[in-house]
Amino acid sequence: MPSHDSHRQKDPLLDSFQLRSLQLRNRIMSTAHAPAYVENGWPTERYRLYHEEKAKGGLALTVVGGSTNVSSDSPSAFGQLYAGDDSILPWFELLTGGVHSHGAAIMCQLTHMGRRTSSDVGEWLPVIGPSNTRERAHRAYPKSMERADIVRVTKDFAAAAVRCKKGGFDGIEILSHSHLLGQFLSPLINFRQDDYGGSLENRLRLTFDVLNGVRDAVGDEFIIGLRITGNDFLKGGLSREDCIEIAQRLEQCGLVDFLNVLAGAPYDDLGLAQWMPPMGTPAARFLGVAKDIREAVSLPIFYAGGIADIATARHALRDGIVDMVGMTRAHIADPYLVSKLQTGQEDRIRTCVGMNYCADRVNQGKDALCGQNAATGRERFFPHRFRRHEIAGLRAVVVGGGPGGLEASRVLAERGYRVTLFEASNQLGGQINMAAAGSTRRQMRGVIDWLVNELEHLGVDVRYNMLAEAEDILREKPVLVVIATGALPRSLNIGGAHLARPIWDVFTGQPPVGEVIIFDDRGDHHSLVAAEVATQSGACVTLLTPDRTPLHNLGPTNYGVGMRNLYQRGVNFLTDREIVALSPDGNRLTVTVRNVLTDLEEKFQADHVFYEVGTEENAELYFDLQSHSVNNGQIEVASLLDGKAEYRTVNPAGDFVLFRIGDAVSSRNIHAALFDALRVCSVITVAGQTGSDQARYSVTHRQMKGETT
Repeated sequence: MPSHDSHRQKDPLLDSFQLRSLQLRNRIMSTAHAPAYVENGWPTERYRLYHEEKAKGGLALTVVGGSTNVSSDSPSAFGQLYAGDDSILPWFELLTGGVHSHGAAIMCQLTHMGRRTSSDVGEWLPVIGPSNTRERAHRAYPKSMERADIVRVTKDFAAAAVRCKKGGFDGIEILSHSHLLGQFLSPLINFRQDDYGGSLENRLRLTFDVLNGVRDAVGDEFIIGLRITGNDFLKGGLSREDCIEIAQRLEQCGLVDFLNVLAGAPYDDLGLAQWMPPMGTPAARFLGVAKDIREAVSLPIFYAGGIADIATARHALRDGIVDMVGMTRAHIADPYLVSKLQTGQEDRIRTCVGMNYCADRVNQGKDALCGQNAATGRERFFPHRFRRHEIAGLRAVVVGGGPGGLEASRVLAERGYRVTLFEASNQLGGQINMAAAGSTRRQMRGVIDWLVNELEHLGVDVRYNMLAEAEDILREKPVLVVIATGALPRSLNIGGAHLARPIWDVFTGQPPVGEVIIFDDRGDHHSLVAAEVATQSGACVTLLTPDRTPLHNLGPTNYGVGMRNLYQRGVNFLTDREIVALSPDGNRLTVTVRNVLTDLEEKFQADHVFYEVGTEENAELYFDLQSHSVNNGQIEVASLLDGKAEYRTVNPAGDFVLFRIGDAVSSRNIHAALFDALRVCSVITVAGQTGSDQARYSVTHRQMKGETT
């Protein structure tokens, strides 16, 4: 069996890389992004621990900031850092010191967002740009910059770069792509008539002003990179040839140490999806763009854009396309990706499937959370890795093999419990099996594949086709029982409701044909996939919703890709409507629909009506077991907020601690189910005597450093 050392020598991902005076321990990096963990524009504890975890996991370089703003008229649109004054310096020092302590390098990305923000946030200053051209995504009409604005912003970049140097960063990356510098470059945005507009040389002038100012401020030895566009893929925008020439001019100026290449124009929902591709789009779609730049210059080339798997990352390096591979969302899914690779556990890497829950939440004004890994962003409370304890062979039973039940089983087994998992059907996965039924979201299956693989590795006893009852649980003599039995479709409360069927039947029943109406009162992925599957069988589908837009809850990248795919399949959309009655009409149905804004009613004909109105908890077993539990199934809610899982012993004669998670509690999403499992199973410890009618159990809460490695 080859040693880890020989494995490391053969894998190009684990080769070191010399970037001027900085030696990077491998070729894997996390590129700049904004998880929205800031406080007052500072990288406080949550932000620091998030980046430290990736450093612990072995990556070579993490680039923070996710476009750290340098000026007060570049307010945060994505929960970014602000380096426009010295108040950030102590936080920079803590952040860089923490990452360095784990052997990784750290850089900060700096930007002025130009028009790519809003004027009604922050200090309510006018948004500025090269010209008064609006970006659809952020909708602000910018002020055309005056010469004084250009001078001021150039000085702000230099001052922020000095703060980064004082704060202990190994270098900085200046963001051009789609932000102010890139806006000056774009002929679709820059219509200036002065020496900052017109020719490419003029449109590059601001970039060189900034680079010269920054280099003068930080000196010759400090690393400066630039994140650039390799191709806008927009008619009239920056072409492949334009971008190659820009890269060559940047190399010739001698001010830049590396180029970080991406592509696309994130000026609307679909453009953002090109830039940060969700599932349903090609992997590493623009790697060829990086190759074009690589062949045109000799500068080190970094790449960011949809590389989630190890095979693609290796290909990018072995073929000489890049020098450093950005695996950013891949590290959100698994911050220990590199260490698993180093120790021969590649099959245990939790590969990002591209849910884009992280990116879309940020673009909806929320913090970044991973749809697959609930510990990400919660490192203060919850571990990514566990030290396996021998808990005296204590038994735990989990009922339900959906994502919540699988995660509960994994975490408990990692901690040393002997886990038995009961699953009522002949396959694991729960509702994800429906979510993965279409083509757009088929990668969802990867979430379950990883969890199942982990359960096999940990020796969890999985029992299929087991519709568990209370007696089955008691027979196992567990000290801990987790109910993850999921949910059932909620009923449609209208006249003639029996004539409609839940969208679950689209996946499990006879494929629908003819004219189909899908009533969506949830606005999430569920009806998207159902409509897609129905069109595959030849149905003509109308998606009807009381919301103001279809798929109302989806963030921009998933919305853009999902709606595009449904339009291409010929799906029709009716918004601001709800179904109020159904009646038979021969072999067809008459569907009475009410406009929720005007109260006017319309009638439509359809062959089938399906609905999505959420779910009702499938919790009968939970209630049957309450009287057998020491805690009556309850966890102290207040304790959950502190990363604990305290309960009261209300039945000293009970046989086990009981709780329920996921949709067995209420209709939510996959992240909620995974988080329910993690937040209780990672900290709860049941101890005591078993086999006695008078068994008594208690819960203890150890500090995280005692539970994790």
